[in-house]
Amino acid sequence: MPIEQIAAVMPIQPPFLFLNEASISSHAAQGKYKITGQEFFLQGHFKDNPVMPASMMLEALGQLGVLALIEGIIPAEAGRVVDPKTIFFTSCEGVRCHRVCKPGDVLTLSVKPKRAKMPLATFEGLIRVGQEKAAVAEEITLTFGYLEAVATPPAAETGVGALDAAAASAPASATGKASAGSPAVTPGQAAAFVQVGVMPA
Repeated sequence: MPIEQIAAVMPIQPPFLFLNEASISSHAAQGKYKITGQEFFLQGHFKDNPVMPASMMLEALGQLGVLALIEGIIPAEAGRVVDPKTIFFTSCEGVRCHRVCKPGDVLTLSVKPKRAKMPLATFEGLIRVGQEKAAVAEEITLTFGYLEAVATPPAAETGVGALDAAAASAPASATGKASAGSPAVTPGQAAAFVQVGVMPA
């Protein structure tokens, strides 16, 4: 998954997006981020010695977890998808840093789901630079909620030709060409999307 596709679905955007590429399977997510030296936080971390903060390394792992949730690594009930606007960081446990990461280093990120029960999903995370272990997070927990598509039948019976014409003139969300993060519905149907199971602020 290239950066353009990642940015299209992620609620987090540059200059705070720390994924250059990613791949998601049913059991894990992998990603990469190259430290360019132009990151805003390197201007003062540290003086004459730019080092990527450990907190930003954890942020990169968390972002990979967000992407994995959006892409469906946690099975959902039929008709539901994770709502990107409901995903937030909640906690991180068992963090250990093993290596200083500097401009030019390519971070290889990986997260695997450990457990998930809405509204919480917990991942284990690992960062490597080449063959060297850079950071480990035993648990990264995110909160999330779902979007549910509620389909309604057409108001009146019409012929096939009329349905096709209506589908052609309908907005993308009613023709199955849904935007990223939204479930598709069939032509001739209208979909009302409602948030369900969102943890209160």
